[in-house]
Amino acid sequence: MKAVFLDFDTVSSGDLDMSALSASVDDLALYGSDDSKTAERIREVEIVLLNRVEMSRELLREAPKLRLIAVAGTGTNNIDLVAAQELGVAVCNVRSYCTSSVVQHVWGLILSLTQRVSEYARLANHGSWDAVFKSGARPIRELDGRIFGVVGCGELGRGAARVAQAFGMRVVIANRRGEPLTQDRMELEQLLALSDIVSLHCPLNESTRGLIGERELALMKPDALLINTARGALVDGHALAAALKAGRLGGAGIDVLAHEPPPEDDPLLDPKIPNLILTPHVAWAAREARQRCLDEMAANIQDFARGGRRSRVV
Repeated sequence: MKAVFLDFDTVSSGDLDMSALSASVDDLALYGSDDSKTAERIREVEIVLLNRVEMSRELLREAPKLRLIAVAGTGTNNIDLVAAQELGVAVCNVRSYCTSSVVQHVWGLILSLTQRVSEYARLANHGSWDAVFKSGARPIRELDGRIFGVVGCGELGRGAARVAQAFGMRVVIANRRGEPLTQDRMELEQLLALSDIVSLHCPLNESTRGLIGERELALMKPDALLINTARGALVDGHALAAALKAGRLGGAGIDVLAHEPPPEDDPLLDPKIPNLILTPHVAWAAREARQRCLDEMAANIQDFARGGRRSRVV
């Protein structure tokens, strides 16, 4: 089987062991990201490996030999799954490979915001040690006894919640939209109003796109934190930027944007936004997690070749 990895540079900088992945196919070509060449690169292959490249219906139609798309990650919102199914192209993803990495990043963002790490580091570097307790603008809060709200209680949400409990926080979980309310969950609106920290871990689909907008942000406590390491389009960036600038929200830790790489006018790139930590979609990117991802992709391809359905989405 002939395969191409369309955006290998988004997964590895040459620091990963490729032996399992290379052994899973007869011929593997590795490419850097270049959307303009996607159609050309997939035209004669049976297997496409990708991370963030978008696979539209039009592109899929231009690859008559394509049998499998193997995704280097969990999310598949960049692939037209309906078209893939209609055209007989299988799609598989990788799950539970980056839990430790993402959970570490979630709590890195939370602790940086609650401990005001960047602000106090600047004070220390500028020799302003005597100014530390003279300003009430840099409060540090203990997490013990506060409420941690989880939106999307899958593998990653549960992992983040376990750390919250270790800090002595009470964990509350949002009910899925449109589903009957169960005893261990609460409606999103109630969770937003109650929580001191809200962490998003849900997939992006038509029911979750724009999940957190102006109305939802207005429900949150003025000193609450919003953390998003899931998908950028879950949050209305304009509404979040406005809430932070107006002091209607305590802070936000954002690892994902609606469009990546973002356009220059993305509202969350404004350096004047206070109490915002923005990172470039790296929560998943610990070396161990990336290696695990490649090895799982290899296992998915090998299973597909045997006629199996391991980690199949389509």
